[in-house]
Amino acid sequence: MIDLIWDRNETLSREDMERLQLERLRSVVRRVYSKVSFYRDLFEQKGIKPTAIKSLDDLRHLPFTVKDDLRNNYPYGLFTVPREKLVRIHASSGTTGRPTVVGYTRKDLSTWADLVARVVVQAGVTARDVVQICFSYGLFTGGFGLHYGLERVGATVIPASVGNTTRQIKLMKDFRTTALVSTPSYALYLAEVARDMGTPAASLGIRVGLFGAEPWSEGMRSEIEAYWGLKATDNYGMSELIGPGVAGECGFQEGLHISEDHFLPEIVDPETLEPLPPGSRGELVITTLTKEGLPLIRYRTRDLTELDYSPCPCGRTTVRMKRVTGRTDDMLIIRGVNVFPSQIEEVLMEVQGVGPHYLITVDRKDHLDEFKVEVELAADYFTGQYRHLESLERTVRDKIQSILGLAPKVRLVEYKSLERTAGKAKRVIDNRKLR
Repeated sequence: MIDLIWDRNETLSREDMERLQLERLRSVVRRVYSKVSFYRDLFEQKGIKPTAIKSLDDLRHLPFTVKDDLRNNYPYGLFTVPREKLVRIHASSGTTGRPTVVGYTRKDLSTWADLVARVVVQAGVTARDVVQICFSYGLFTGGFGLHYGLERVGATVIPASVGNTTRQIKLMKDFRTTALVSTPSYALYLAEVARDMGTPAASLGIRVGLFGAEPWSEGMRSEIEAYWGLKATDNYGMSELIGPGVAGECGFQEGLHISEDHFLPEIVDPETLEPLPPGSRGELVITTLTKEGLPLIRYRTRDLTELDYSPCPCGRTTVRMKRVTGRTDDMLIIRGVNVFPSQIEEVLMEVQGVGPHYLITVDRKDHLDEFKVEVELAADYFTGQYRHLESLERTVRDKIQSILGLAPKVRLVEYKSLERTAGKAKRVIDNRKLR
């Protein structure tokens, strides 16, 4: 059964999709080769000419682009249009060096709004909804990206931005918000504040949530849906690619539909960088096919996922990416073991008595790695007996050890004692990097 769709390209046959992708791939390769000296030099180093792209399989011969390439060409070095053609600039915070700058032509902004419209329609948002955006505006792409996409479908938008959480709850009450846009961790914090204000989140009447900007687990999805009584959908984007709008879940919640008529996805082995077959887990690499201002060839997202080309019950034929399980560059190596925060989160979500907020601290003592997991007790869990807390700590430690083969120190902390944030939650402190 065909679900409500925004664009007919979401239901193209595989043959028609690949024909369109090849046409657009050849066009973007010609453009970057002629307009961007960085790409022209890379192509020539590999002995590649744009005319060599005869099929989608030839994509594997093209060079990769990484985040440092954007930083090294700061600010306008990778753009294919004159600066006068750019009508919008966004950028990362630049806390680790030069910021990554992204720019949009007028056509890019229109494309962006349509791509986000696809995502929100997939999630179930309609023109009848009142949508509260709890993302930051400014240089961060999240707020503006969702904003214009939601307006494109005719929804009423409340640009609440981040912070002032008690006011966020008041806005929901006063304006009768029906859809929420935020990070998943902030959605949980909003629910806690609502409860403290005497207003259970489920009583606010929000029916759908669009969550992104940070990794989250199925366990956290269940927690959010239980608190709010809504359908929690995942969406995916990245400033370098366009912002939000690259992919999003439909109501069946069986993977995120990639708008592959605009973004050509691959899964590669993060070590060898060789393409992997469908169904393999690896690093997501994306080539932008329709961006005018800042097209990117084989951009390494560093996100770990897999692609599913099987039919979706909603009727869309676009490939689906599974939930991102970690990043190749936020992976912790502890005593030779690869550890992703998302693995630990999955364990915590299965343990009754602890909440969804946690902090992982990694340290080095006597040349050996140690790691500690602090996790909050659930709001209504405290028996007053110390032995019960000891037992709960052992349960958490044993479950983590069964998954990782490593036993962390586990410390239960008081409910609401870990830092809350309206943005991306800080889940890891790695003190080894400071020494």
